[in-house]
Amino acid sequence: MLAFIFPGQGSQRVGMGRALVEAYPECRATFDEADAALGESLSSLCFEGPADRLTLTENAQPAILATSIAMYRVLAARGLAPAIVAGHSLGEYSAHVAAGTLAFADALGIVRRRGRYMQDAVAVGDGAMAALLGLDADAVRRACAEAANGDVVAPANLNAPGQIVIAGARAAVARAGEAAKRLGARRVIPLAVSAPFHCALMQPAADRLAPELRAARTADPRVPVVANVDAELKRDGTAAVEALIGQIASPVLWEQVVRRLASEGARTYVEVGPGSVLTGLMKKIDRSLKAVSADSLRTLDHVKESIG
Repeated sequence: MLAFIFPGQGSQRVGMGRALVEAYPECRATFDEADAALGESLSSLCFEGPADRLTLTENAQPAILATSIAMYRVLAARGLAPAIVAGHSLGEYSAHVAAGTLAFADALGIVRRRGRYMQDAVAVGDGAMAALLGLDADAVRRACAEAANGDVVAPANLNAPGQIVIAGARAAVARAGEAAKRLGARRVIPLAVSAPFHCALMQPAADRLAPELRAARTADPRVPVVANVDAELKRDGTAAVEALIGQIASPVLWEQVVRRLASEGARTYVEVGPGSVLTGLMKKIDRSLKAVSADSLRTLDHVKESIG
């Protein structure tokens, strides 16, 4: 069974999509649609930067979504159809566009506001995130509990065995990093992010986006979408929307998502979007699963051959 997986924020880079629009009319049409939907040249920002503007959360999220859907449409036009899909954080929106739950133009506006609301929820400098390497989830939770002292700090991305990201108030994240080292973490890596995503500090963003998501036009997905918030299959539009709302202030259970995809029978995975972060995580989660990235002109041309 073939699964498509879609990357989240952090995968953006200046130049993404530029070679694709020159090679594939589906990509050009997708970026033209994105520019029209947003009323500005998202394509120029993706192709030319500058990097500091592309990295802004409210720009990075629609930019990654557009690039991912452009690549998805190339694959779909060549007969590659997934039986099940999922996405990491922002990538869950790409997954729902691919599954037909959300229209592409609607999703672009939603994720732009999602990025803005997430940035507004915590003042720049007040929050932080850090990757903890070499600890299991229970030890990470213990480190956070020891370090909280009344502040928010908690697991935010449970990406793979021994690779968990925490988020919260800046001082609490620093304390949790020290506690993690005492508990045996190999490394603690502060992340260059503009906000502490996927923790309780994002609840104001969830509250602002919830009515917009519930008012959006949705359809039942054509194929199941495995949600970040609970690693469960979403087969109708209402359940999909509620999972997207819950996702904002809850941890991304990516390891559980992949294991759920595998338990449903998915053995071959294509990462559809910029970068190859998720392909790398697959190797840490289950080496028996085959994963390839459709990140570039060269790899898009050979995805069908690569997956057999």
